[in-house]
Amino acid sequence: MERPAWAPQGIDISVPSVSRMYDFYLGGSHNFEVDREAARKAMEFLPGLPKIMQANRAFMRRAVRHAVAAGIDQFLDIGSGIPTFGNVHEVAQAADPAARVAYVDHDPVAVAHSQAVLEGNDRAVAVAADLRGPKDILTNPEITGLLDLERPVALLLVAVLHFLEDADEPYAAVAELRDALAPGSLLVLTHASYERIPLPREQAAGTIGVYRTIRNPLIMRSHEEIGRFFDGYELLEPGLVPMPEWRPEDPQAPGQEDPYAFSGFAGVGRTA
Repeated sequence: MERPAWAPQGIDISVPSVSRMYDFYLGGSHNFEVDREAARKAMEFLPGLPKIMQANRAFMRRAVRHAVAAGIDQFLDIGSGIPTFGNVHEVAQAADPAARVAYVDHDPVAVAHSQAVLEGNDRAVAVAADLRGPKDILTNPEITGLLDLERPVALLLVAVLHFLEDADEPYAAVAELRDALAPGSLLVLTHASYERIPLPREQAAGTIGVYRTIRNPLIMRSHEEIGRFFDGYELLEPGLVPMPEWRPEDPQAPGQEDPYAFSGFAGVGRTA
């Protein structure tokens, strides 16, 4: 298999990657046939996967603009994936050129590609670290050199927590990050759920099987379980809702969305 210039040496390009599959769903070009094959297999069970990813991205952009409007100019995006058009730094820096963004991912392809995209941008960094190790993120010199953790930060956990099994202690990881951030910080979160998927659960479960096969189990949590990630935060209006329903730019818009866009939940919380 030909290794393209953007794929870092030392990574196994014969194994599907969640971030490259996500890139494929969004119509990106930073994925291999092995990723496309796994993604197409997942879409056999859940054909609306691209719509779900698009709804995730659209929510993320609205939440970033909300954060900037609320006076936040620092963003910590964990599980950031491969940067596609309209990424956090583009949205935040368009609204506030002084905004600073730290991307964190454990996929070396995502990090290498992010670093290439960010070249020459001295207000954004991309580092390799894992949400399962919050301390490594909070003490990373590139992150602490860019973000002032004594001031409010918007913490983005978009479409990442459903890749942490309960054994990974996701609630403890989110709580550790919360406690390290200044009062007035935001948590921006989306999470997959069986609730509101316009398909029988048995069929949707086939997609879960595909992710388990590539050793990236996808953990579906209930509305109540996802809500627990906001312990210690005040949930902002309209609460934990399907992604298109979180502060749509056009109040009529959610009614025109593809039914798959409502799969999973999104919310934004603020610490006191």
